[in-house]
Amino acid sequence: MVAIVGRPNVGKSTLLNRLVGQKVSITSRKAQTTRHRILGVVTNERAQFVFVDTPGVQSKHQSVLHKSMSRAVRDGIAGVACILFVVEAGRYGPEDAAVLAMLPSDIPVILVINKIDKVGDKAALVGFVQARSTEHGWASIVPVSARTGFQMDPLLREIEALLPIGAPMFAADDLTDRSERFLVSELIREKVFRQLGDELPYGMTVIIDRFDEEPSQDPRNEGGRFCKIAASIVVGRASHKAMLIGAGGGKLKLIGSEARVDIERLLQARCHLELWVKVRPGWADSAALVRSFGYD
Repeated sequence: MVAIVGRPNVGKSTLLNRLVGQKVSITSRKAQTTRHRILGVVTNERAQFVFVDTPGVQSKHQSVLHKSMSRAVRDGIAGVACILFVVEAGRYGPEDAAVLAMLPSDIPVILVINKIDKVGDKAALVGFVQARSTEHGWASIVPVSARTGFQMDPLLREIEALLPIGAPMFAADDLTDRSERFLVSELIREKVFRQLGDELPYGMTVIIDRFDEEPSQDPRNEGGRFCKIAASIVVGRASHKAMLIGAGGGKLKLIGSEARVDIERLLQARCHLELWVKVRPGWADSAALVRSFGYD
């Protein structure tokens, strides 16, 4: 197992998806999009890599939800063979240093410098790598671009050298430990973040109310399946509900249509998706509701 850690918005989930070759962890420009401990599995002829995508480490928020996310980070680090410490090329500050300080000293750490495709001055990149090289006893340093896929194979080779010998944990064609139901809820949550960005506070989650599957009746999809999905977008305030629905329901329709495209791609099935918005005041500060919504 290999933990992927770093401050919010360094591209951890994008890196996981690139390595796996499919979206198993959602992404957006909003910091801390990832809330759960998510496994992504890569199996080749030589090794099996079980990547643990963790929420971005932060200390600003102290709600029950954010405490649950902090536990997911700690649990994600425990018992792994190595850690990928992801930083953004050209940017390293106190938040990054705080993440590095919390890493166990007995687990090898690979420094992954992401987003190098956004650095125009390569001399500055060299200087950045040199400055980081003295901050820890890195197992290796690998500059990458998760967005373009640059240096993924060299990164896998560096990780492979640190993996123990053992039996595979997953079947060769497994990509994640998460259910289709969970992945669908995450895809909807991603579209909400992408449509509303910083307008919508953290007090939002998605609950799958119904996930029914039946054989497809479409002659163009003979032998396939048809999924009927109903989901609730849960917010903390009535004003957030109005924001999500939008004028004439336009914003919610757009979120639904964008989510359905990705859901059908994920499930390899035609889908009917219904979205509802529900208000649950203060849910992110309620331990009972946080647990009931699927957070550990």
